[in-house]
Amino acid sequence: MSDRTSRRLINIASLLSVLAMIALAIYWYRLGIFRSQAALDQYIHQRHIIGPLIFILIQIIQVVIPVIPGGVSTGVGVILFGPLYGFIYNYVGIVIGSFINFFLARRYGQNFILHMIPQKTFEKYFNKNKFRSQKAFDLFFALAIFLPVAPDDVLVMIAGLTKMTWTKFSAIIILLKPFTIAAYSFVLVYGGQLLLNLLR
Repeated sequence: MSDRTSRRLINIASLLSVLAMIALAIYWYRLGIFRSQAALDQYIHQRHIIGPLIFILIQIIQVVIPVIPGGVSTGVGVILFGPLYGFIYNYVGIVIGSFINFFLARRYGQNFILHMIPQKTFEKYFNKNKFRSQKAFDLFFALAIFLPVAPDDVLVMIAGLTKMTWTKFSAIIILLKPFTIAAYSFVLVYGGQLLLNLLR
């Protein structure tokens, strides 16, 4: 597949993802779930299987094709499903998306990554002289995944270009990712509630 064709496919997938999310938001708005807690609870109760599956799919897509900020969709999950189930659904979707990104980067290399992120961003984090050894990069990667300030999706793809093993990558994502998700959820949801209370 040529670079032009793959770029076109990625752009089409990004556009379709955005349109699907807009359509879903409009549908939810027409149902009144953004204006009524009762309507939201009823909607979730009636779709206790399909609702979480749709949300998990959205999280997978936003990790692989970053059309919306991951922190925003994480907060939405907590609002829609509550702290516990929102955390679980966020975790499942983000972990699966991270595995897909790592696989795609390892399979298709640098060209794939440059279709997803700007050259400048790639060069900022993928500098072979920046880390003295694979062990140093692994430590940096683990800290970046643990702290909720680093561009996780970018670093996941870059990790796919290194000699990091699948076992180590899986352990870092599975064990450390929950801390980042919990931090985003807390700041976005409870921080937003505090801001609204101050503005009233």
